[in-house]
Amino acid sequence: MDSSGVGGGRKGGRGGRGRRGNRGGEGRDVRLSKSLSYALRHGANNMGLQINSDGFMFVDDLLAHMQFSSYSLEDVERVVATNDKQRFKLRQLEDGRLQIRASQGHSVQVMDLELKPVLAGSPDCPAEAVHGSYLRNWSSIQQQGLSRMRRTHIHLAPGLPGADGVISALADGIEFFWSDNGVLLTAGDAEGKLIPKYFSRALRLRPTRSILPLQ
Repeated sequence: MDSSGVGGGRKGGRGGRGRRGNRGGEGRDVRLSKSLSYALRHGANNMGLQINSDGFMFVDDLLAHMQFSSYSLEDVERVVATNDKQRFKLRQLEDGRLQIRASQGHSVQVMDLELKPVLAGSPDCPAEAVHGSYLRNWSSIQQQGLSRMRRTHIHLAPGLPGADGVISALADGIEFFWSDNGVLLTAGDAEGKLIPKYFSRALRLRPTRSILPLQ
């Protein structure tokens, strides 16, 4: 398991509100994206919003909340369609109502994110998986491994930028999944961790690429 110590990281048709939703340009969309991420991943219960066991909530309910009162259905659809990391998914029910959910990153419990299991020996099973973090976190990661913390999964990528491939802990019974937007996810072991025994190497990427000691 390749742990990268990276400095620098790693309302439907409501009158004319859709037109006003375009004011403010990209900054406004970024704010909406962040608000959607919080509500759908973490804050639904605290905000009094109903979220299904599969992570979906009704867009109408979301836009009726005071935090989203200045946004329209058109705003939400635009942010979902233009998000380069495909953080959100919309679906339309038979009665025409729209629902939305975050693709991953939840701290609230969700039961079905349509995750695809990663199987040993399958063509889409990466040899390594990469987790990007800040260098200040390396000492803790080096000693204790990666933790999902309050989230449902640890987020990984199938390789460094410009590198091939990303062997996982499948042999020890730790499960990995692909999300529907191509993020590699694992809940880790019984304690929610990927312990250091699974690290194959650790790289500092900035200001110059260098290898960090695993021990």
